[in-house]
Amino acid sequence: MDADPVCYAVNKGNVQSQAIILGDNNTLGNVFVYIKSGLNVDNNVKRVAQIAQEAVVNQAGCNYSPHVIGVMVGQKVKFFNPDGTLHNVHALCKINPEFNIAMPDFRKEMEVTFDKPEFMFPVRCDVHPWMQAWVAVMPHPFFAVTGSDGQFEIKNVPAGTYEIEAWHEKLKSKTMTITVADNSTQHLDFSFSEPK
Repeated sequence: MDADPVCYAVNKGNVQSQAIILGDNNTLGNVFVYIKSGLNVDNNVKRVAQIAQEAVVNQAGCNYSPHVIGVMVGQKVKFFNPDGTLHNVHALCKINPEFNIAMPDFRKEMEVTFDKPEFMFPVRCDVHPWMQAWVAVMPHPFFAVTGSDGQFEIKNVPAGTYEIEAWHEKLKSKTMTITVADNSTQHLDFSFSEPK
């Protein structure tokens, strides 16, 4: 890290991997939880996707934040560079067009949109190889990312039966089936095993 004095000064050389973030009682952060199947993606859901607020990915402290993010098709995604050093945003998409855009110290923000659903691709900074984030481009708004406390909430889910998946970059995905009634609340607990 000391190859870039800005990154070194901000972090004092102490950057932890964001791959596995544990909270108290071994709760797990950066888990992407979403409706995998059972949802009728109708025009109302698509309209919600079009009017959603912009998503933000910050490169402050020579790290991506958030580390895992879900956005909807057509949603604006803003990348910020407050660090005063060169970063680049290299999105390694397979379905959407791949891009690699430099963000020198004078370029503080850029905006992109993704036009097609695409599940979990990495975004990297080629200048700083430890910097990586994960992006899921979703056709619906029913997803969330756990905080370090392991908590997540997916609001306004229509009544129905769904397969829910919890995805983690290093641990295997877990799925559950759940039935949601009108005006009801359901609780799900996913458990992940320590990697070998």
